[in-house]
Amino acid sequence: MPVNVLRVADRVTGNAIERLTNAHHARRLGKLGRSAQRTPPDDGRLWAAEDPPPRAGNELEVLIEGGAYFPALEQAIRGARRSVLIAGWCITPGFALARDEPPVLLRELLGEAAESVDVRVLLWAGAPVPVFVPRRASVREGRDELVRGTRIKAALDSNERPMHCHHEKLVVIDDEVAFVGGIDLTDLNGDRYDTPEHPARGRMGWHDVASRLRGPAVADVGHHVAQRWQAVTGERLEAQPADVVSAGGMELQIVRTVPEKLYDFAPRGDFRIIEAYLRALRSAQHLVYLENQFLWSPEVVNILADKLRRPPAEEFRVIIMLPGKPNTGQDDTRGQLALLAEADGNQGRFLATTIRARSGNTSDRVYVHAKVGIVDDRWLTLGSANLNAHSFFNDTEVNVVTCDAVLARDTRLRLWAAHLERDIDEVAGDPSTVVDELWRPIAAEQRARRNRGEPLTHGLVELQATSRRSERLLGPLQALLVDG
Repeated sequence: MPVNVLRVADRVTGNAIERLTNAHHARRLGKLGRSAQRTPPDDGRLWAAEDPPPRAGNELEVLIEGGAYFPALEQAIRGARRSVLIAGWCITPGFALARDEPPVLLRELLGEAAESVDVRVLLWAGAPVPVFVPRRASVREGRDELVRGTRIKAALDSNERPMHCHHEKLVVIDDEVAFVGGIDLTDLNGDRYDTPEHPARGRMGWHDVASRLRGPAVADVGHHVAQRWQAVTGERLEAQPADVVSAGGMELQIVRTVPEKLYDFAPRGDFRIIEAYLRALRSAQHLVYLENQFLWSPEVVNILADKLRRPPAEEFRVIIMLPGKPNTGQDDTRGQLALLAEADGNQGRFLATTIRARSGNTSDRVYVHAKVGIVDDRWLTLGSANLNAHSFFNDTEVNVVTCDAVLARDTRLRLWAAHLERDIDEVAGDPSTVVDELWRPIAAEQRARRNRGEPLTHGLVELQATSRRSERLLGPLQALLVDG
């Protein structure tokens, strides 16, 4: 069959599946009375509606890479006076938070803390079907290893939707400090310890982002974890009221995904992460910058495609940082990139990239695991949520959102300086100019070098969008099949 006929068939079938998926999500949230979280009103708000609201008086520090996050976490746990509360997808008891000699192992750190403070760890119980990881048997073994001979309390949460999980990555210390982000305390599927330089070390590098919060928003993080802990164990945890302590000048909002019918505390679910993203993306006038593990969501892609077809300003740009080879869903993501490239129509407003670890002529993969969204240098979110149906509708997730323009721009410049291997001053100009004069030529040159089999001279590499039939259909089809 001629290639162009396959592409037409691919497009027609893919679009039909996406329409079915969108209709399914609309029906599902409509039945729950949650339609406004998937299709929020065009009222100009950047904050998600309902509770918890945005709270003033906070401090938010963005921690880029595990090399920044793990020392900060270790210090916070060592300084705990009352409690350490952890909710995660997976942990490795022997994971080294510090790589000095001797290394600081997670189990030893938590065990030592548990001698004087209350330490609780809430984990996903693992995949009930042994074709996914972590498997339930291995999670139980890890739980037993973590608590053995210590006063650590650990619980496993098996209240999941079929084919889905508890994906959040949260730590709350003394109800005063919270860590919210995408970095897991495990080396499953890859070692999370890396630095912004991403030196090639003969193994896969890891790009990730977390945050440290102080202020009233910490209570919202703690309340969420306490709700889940009580649902799993029956034990009620007392948390600090959300309006007690002020720590800075930032307004923050905690948003989450909780599927319906998992817990009594949210029988209709909570889908405010997709609401937050859609409100912000819809408002974009100049720049959308996304770092994510996946790009499957038709809700997100459709907004971006409309913006690219009818750009709100001449300087409008969409830059997306993704893994070169995600652990699942590579075909799904590349098919959505094809839609965005087509919507751009060779106008140069859209660019998809990845990064590679590099030392001399040696180059290794870097797994892009960060979940960051920045719009117009005035809106920022980061957390555990990917841009797919899993994170928007089916896994438990938690993100933090701020409309602090200074922090949004500072975070973007720090990320861009690292990815472009430049000083911050060199990337601090007009974003569209930086994209056109640095991002695009560097990424295109390195892609050409890889295609020719030549050593890379830079870590930034353009991702090519493709529209082969498998790469156009699998994303929508998977979303339809697993989102029952």
